[in-house]
Amino acid sequence: MTRSIAPSLSRQSLFGRIAASIFLFGLTWLVFAETSHHDFVNYDDGVYVTQNAQVRGGLTFPGLAWAFTQPHARNWHPLTTVSHMLDCQFFGLAPGGHHFVNVLLHAIAVVLLFLFLNRVAGVIWSSAFIAALFAIHPLRVESVAWIAERKDVLGGVFFMLTLSAYARYARQPSVARYITMSILFACGLMSKAMLVTVPVILLLLDYWPLNRMVDLASFRRMLWEKLPLFTMSILAGVVTFLIQQHSFGAIASLPLRWRIDNAIVSCVTYLWQTIWPTNLAVFYPHPENHLSLWQVALAALFLIFITALVIAYRKRRPYLIVGWLLYLSMLAPVIGIVQVGLQGHADRYTYLPQIGLFIAITLLIVDLAGALRYRRQIFAATAAFVLIALSACARKQSSFWRNTETLWSRALAVTQDNDVAHTNLGMFLMERGQLDDAISHFETALQIRSGDAHAHYDLSRAIIHSDLGDASVRKGSPSDAIAHYRTAIEFEPAYADAHYNLGTVLSQCGDLTGAIAEWETTLSIQPEDVEAHTSIANALLRKNDLREALAQYERAVAAPVPSMFALNNLAWILSTCPNSSVRNGARAVDLAQRAVRLSQENVPTFIRTLAAAQAENGRFDEAIASAHRAATLAGNEDVDLVRQIEKDVDLYRSRVPFRDSSLPDVR
Repeated sequence: MTRSIAPSLSRQSLFGRIAASIFLFGLTWLVFAETSHHDFVNYDDGVYVTQNAQVRGGLTFPGLAWAFTQPHARNWHPLTTVSHMLDCQFFGLAPGGHHFVNVLLHAIAVVLLFLFLNRVAGVIWSSAFIAALFAIHPLRVESVAWIAERKDVLGGVFFMLTLSAYARYARQPSVARYITMSILFACGLMSKAMLVTVPVILLLLDYWPLNRMVDLASFRRMLWEKLPLFTMSILAGVVTFLIQQHSFGAIASLPLRWRIDNAIVSCVTYLWQTIWPTNLAVFYPHPENHLSLWQVALAALFLIFITALVIAYRKRRPYLIVGWLLYLSMLAPVIGIVQVGLQGHADRYTYLPQIGLFIAITLLIVDLAGALRYRRQIFAATAAFVLIALSACARKQSSFWRNTETLWSRALAVTQDNDVAHTNLGMFLMERGQLDDAISHFETALQIRSGDAHAHYDLSRAIIHSDLGDASVRKGSPSDAIAHYRTAIEFEPAYADAHYNLGTVLSQCGDLTGAIAEWETTLSIQPEDVEAHTSIANALLRKNDLREALAQYERAVAAPVPSMFALNNLAWILSTCPNSSVRNGARAVDLAQRAVRLSQENVPTFIRTLAAAQAENGRFDEAIASAHRAATLAGNEDVDLVRQIEKDVDLYRSRVPFRDSSLPDVR
């Protein structure tokens, strides 16, 4: 009899795990599947994907080297960067594919969380409910629906894998299992540095539910055991801090008291949003010094009260203190004591910390309902109601991420004095050609910040002025643009973009000397700015200084991420210069091919350059084919270019390479 019961129970348990996993995976897709129809947004998606030449190029060996050796978006998260490269490799710049991968990673993280909880706690449906809350709570939307937040969902997968690997190690310690767990943890850190507190989480798991920590001696042993993990966390934290503090865009810190006050209140804000997730936005302005003493004191007392309560019940209900401390410890790196960005708090910061709250609340309710009659039916009905309500809220919140306009319009609707929302909506409207509306938003944003003299907002004010300069250029008002760019530089002298844009306008106005000076200032701030090198080279060509122009082009093409315009322009000179000492047909072909690849073969002038390079190299049949391809691509949009290409083809048919008589001689 005993021999037949165990396999039956095992089969039931296996069936339950499979059923719960399928349910959780399907629930996640039910809530977030519509994001596959969403667009990129203008908030960091460009930095991470659409405007990043290395990422757009897909998975390449140079790209891999760059991902692991260079900071990206003021962070070092090479695995996240590689995941974006893989997306571009498979989906190009079709946003639906990128969104699909975000949802897939989140769904995997959800199932892994369930399997981990089920393994260590031994209960299926409570574990499934906790994982379901994690899956579809509205606070998840920002991490899942925002392509730039790939680091959250990818880091979440490695976090769950690390926990599962640690549970296996704790059950039967071995060097191999410890190394496996450490590698997974390292992958998590290379996805998002927020995971630096994982060693603390593992100590909490030792207390409950693994029950490895029973006295002071075992605590010391557990602490010593995790020394390599703490070392990895410290190194990752130092690297992240140095990158963020020394990258352009690093902002002046707010006064420490403001940051502490905001951190205390934010901890309670996240608790409230867990219970009542309404009026969520992509950006919440920092309260600065506007939090009253009673707000901070009340929030601090509330946090102290809960902490004292879970400590008091630590023996009877150990999951309370573990869940609570998991929430606080995982929130610590992003709570704002170390200020990164202009936000007061952010939904994405709750992605992993909120798991602790779900564990504590769910298991407490199960315990308290243990004596109720029909408790299973009551729990099932309540759970169904909660999940349905949260799913509906999450789908609604997800719809606001449909595109840039809906995202920032929603932020303006549910927040006040949101200069970042006004600025980004203005940028979107400017790109769409609604210049007057864009300028109105820029001016509103500037008005919000104009009364605040704190250095923390100098960069913000500089970017609002710079955006007004961009809008003025598009309206055909170069004098206004120059004034705005100069004002931006006054607020932030190290604002490289403002110097670069000012140089561009000065160049358009004929002031080549002034333009070159601004671009040289840009390079003093960002020495690897390939576009600045390219612009200087273009200006030097206009000043008939071919030798110095070539030197600038060479610097632009030698960079880790070369300028495709510099590649093309240098290839053109090496192919068509009347001076034979300058020409180099073989190298010109290589440079032109690289430019064509980087442009995804969509720029007819680049393909024309390739044809000229092939002709200089004696490959006239290939030159004719390339020229025809360039003419076809230009079509009716550039009749003058098509006519010039036809003349090029006549030369190539006569086995004569093209010479550009407009190029200056070497001096």
